Amino acid sequence: MRKSNLITGTAATMILIMLVFTADIFASDSFRKDKPGTQDYLTIKGKVVDAETGIPLVFAGVSLKESNIATVTNVDGEFLIKIPPTETAVIEFSFLGYKNKYIPVSELRTNGPKNIIGLEPATIPIKEIIVKPIDPDFIVNEAIRRFNMNYPEVPNEMTAFYRETIKKNRTYVSIGEAVVEVFKAPYNSDLRFDAVRIFKGRKNTETERMDTVLFKLQGGPVTALQLDLVKNPETILTSESLKMYNFSLSSIIAIDDRTNYVVDFIQKPGVDNPLFKGKLYIDVESYAISQVEFGVNLTDKTAAAAMFIRKKPLGMSVTPEITSYLVRYKENEGKWYFAYSRAEVKFKVDWKKRLFNTNYTTMSEMAITDRTDEDVLKFSAKERMKINDLFTEEVKAFADPEFWGDYNVIEPDQSIESAIRKLNRKLKFNQR
Repeated sequence: MRKSNLITGTAATMILIMLVFTADIFASDSFRKDKPGTQDYLTIKGKVVDAETGIPLVFAGVSLKESNIATVTNVDGEFLIKIPPTETAVIEFSFLGYKNKYIPVSELRTNGPKNIIGLEPATIPIKEIIVKPIDPDFIVNEAIRRFNMNYPEVPNEMTAFYRETIKKNRTYVSIGEAVVEVFKAPYNSDLRFDAVRIFKGRKNTETERMDTVLFKLQGGPVTALQLDLVKNPETILTSESLKMYNFSLSSIIAIDDRTNYVVDFIQKPGVDNPLFKGKLYIDVESYAISQVEFGVNLTDKTAAAAMFIRKKPLGMSVTPEITSYLVRYKENEGKWYFAYSRAEVKFKVDWKKRLFNTNYTTMSEMAITDRTDEDVLKFSAKERMKINDLFTEEVKAFADPEFWGDYNVIEPDQSIESAIRKLNRKLKFNQR
């Protein structure tokens, strides 16, 4: 049986790490000063759906054409994007397997918040890929060989929106979100060091007084950045790690009006430690990795649990039930840029001598909303978040409904909005 230590080290820190505490959740009030911005902007709202069925398209791309301003739809397909005041600009809508759609801002403004954007499925002409290699191992190796050609050779400064939530069974017990600044180091640099600092953030958390167990996410936006598999390839995309996986070409699909191979991967039988399984989306023309969907192989749940838990009380057993990760890249002038990442992990918690178990679901996501490669400076060590930091201890409580101003954020789905109101009421009651 072949053993692998690839899941340790860098690979392990890339996964959402959970901490278990018995302390009060309410901590620091500190957060960074706001990034200067203007209040003169247009707000465009709407919903992106399948044009034929009307089904909402979740995490669809919404961007201002010929700019770096962007966001994504929420779990209900809804979006809100804030852009400079203009009537001539065009909004671009995109989703995996669909044709991109371009709509003038003037048309969207006329409809107000009732914009329903229907996207049509894209068809892939066979002649576009018939002369290309279809061997999956060749495709993946070629994608790795072209990392330095396809991804930025200069540092970038990015503005991003980050959100993380924790649910106990079906109830939200922690919600935190922030506008953050990201320093993205060049992909061809020996020192591939990315960094993130908080500009503005807020949180809401609630602990039942009789519940002594409290989960917190470690790393926050730092962990979200580490889902960039091109920047952190040790998990899957290195010559050594490739030996641990079987690859197969499952289909051809359109992303942003470009043809992509879909390459499935799963760890080989005989590799003992839990690794990953998922899909690589690789651009047919450039061999750039445009998207990755993956999760931990949970066949051995006991071994998988050890990857996530840093600390837990005696008498508790924790079993991972679902792990789901997503990272996307966006092409601009021949280079591919980190654009979005999302991680969701569900755990079942059992206690000795207790009849019922408890399910905890954690989610974190980061969407790049703006980017520049001009006058980019590294963050000081004091400013940047560390992998051991707890995001909810770095931001304030929810308050002002106009908190975000002109920053682009992901629209909260209805359940999160309800949870925020519910948590606010509990916090006010407990403060009396």
